[in-house]
Amino acid sequence: MSNPQLASLSGQRFLILGGSSGIGLATAALAAASGAEVTIASRSEDKLKAAAASIGHNVKVATLDTGDEAAIAAFFAAQGSFNHVVISAAQTKGGPVRGLDLADAKAAMESKFWGAYRVARAAQITPGGSLTFISGFLSVRPSATSVLQGAINAALEALARGLALELAPVRVNAVSPGLIDTPIWGGLPDEKREAMFAGAAQRLPARRIGQPEDIANAVLFLATTPFATGSTVRVDGGGAIA
Repeated sequence: MSNPQLASLSGQRFLILGGSSGIGLATAALAAASGAEVTIASRSEDKLKAAAASIGHNVKVATLDTGDEAAIAAFFAAQGSFNHVVISAAQTKGGPVRGLDLADAKAAMESKFWGAYRVARAAQITPGGSLTFISGFLSVRPSATSVLQGAINAALEALARGLALELAPVRVNAVSPGLIDTPIWGGLPDEKREAMFAGAAQRLPARRIGQPEDIANAVLFLATTPFATGSTVRVDGGGAIA
């Protein structure tokens, strides 16, 4: 039996900002496997080449910095319209408000919120297509040591709801992950990382840590569901209620 989701992306153009690793790469791989013509973009040409090689088909690459407004505008002017755009690119430092350097706090907002905002302003998306932000469950389950991240995620989700009205009939949504096993945790020693994951898994109702593919599934659900707009889909293993 054919998979209707796989058929639904055949021939459609899919752009993933931050598509060279983690959630973005998993989304790109799933979209490509579903027949989409995928473009992955990030700041690192080397990472993009490695990511494209790992996917192996239906993938183009574009070196692009979401902090560069002129480059974003030029990219969309040259590329034309996409059916679906996903924004997963962000670099943020965490910490309590009174402990995080103000310059680092501004840089986090600049990267994750304003980067997405710039892309949303410039993106050319076909009517009925979709724009999807990747936020995070700290928007509804704040942490005393990650206050800024929660605020940024909440701002992204509010932006998605407002843009769903402004950009209609383009559909705008957010996917809100919980704790996901991505390269962002690669800086921790293996033993410490595994202990953190094991402890979190015991606390979560799902009894497991999320994988990038879990979030990719949610992104493609939103992209292939014509009635979904203005929504935030939380995929957090029950983290918001634990």
